[in-house]
Formats: sequence, C-alpha cells, structure tokens
Amino acid sequence: MSQPNIQAKIRSNPRFAELVGKRTRFAIILSLLVLVPYYTFMFLVSTQPQIFAAKISEGSVITIGWPIAALIVIGGWLLTGVYISRANGEFDSITEEVLKEARK
Repeated sequence: MSQPNIQAKIRSNPRFAELVGKRTRFAIILSLLVLVPYYTFMFLVSTQPQIFAAKISEGSVITIGWPIAALIVIGGWLLTGVYISRANGEFDSITEEVLKEARK
C-alpha cells in the first residue's frame, strides 16, 4: 500500500479527527496551567517586588518568593507527567486503532 493512500485513510478517519482535537485541547489547557502562573509570577516580581520580599519567618533569609517559584517549577513537572501519562495511555491507543484501520 502506498504512503499517500495510508495518509489519506488516516486523515479521513473520524477517530483521527477526535484524537487531534482531544490532544490539542489537552495540550492547550496544560500549557495555560503552566504559563499563566509563570508569567503572572514574573510580571509581579518585576512590577511589585515587595510582594515576594517578605521573609518566611523571623530571622530567615528565605523570602516568600522562593517557595512560590519552586511550586511553579514543580507544578510544571507534574503537569508534564500528566500529559505523558495520558499520551501513553489514551492517545496511543487511539493512534493504534487509527493505524490498524488504515492498514486494512
């Protein structure tokens, strides 16, 4: 079977359109969940640094900005794991179904 024929079958499969839509929506949502807090934090640090300058406790050298920044980074890692988990589960199974139908 020629490559263009398989590609046409894949593109015409309704499950492929479903896969693209689900994956795109999921990626956009996760991207927003990572980027909005990050850029909000960067904006506030650059325009209102006193917000994050408060010390965590009396005599501490650590400001409140450090743990917030750490949470943003850790949140990004966790959301990457969520995407990988869904991509390796639901998205891969739909991809296999589409490929199996296209090879018929």
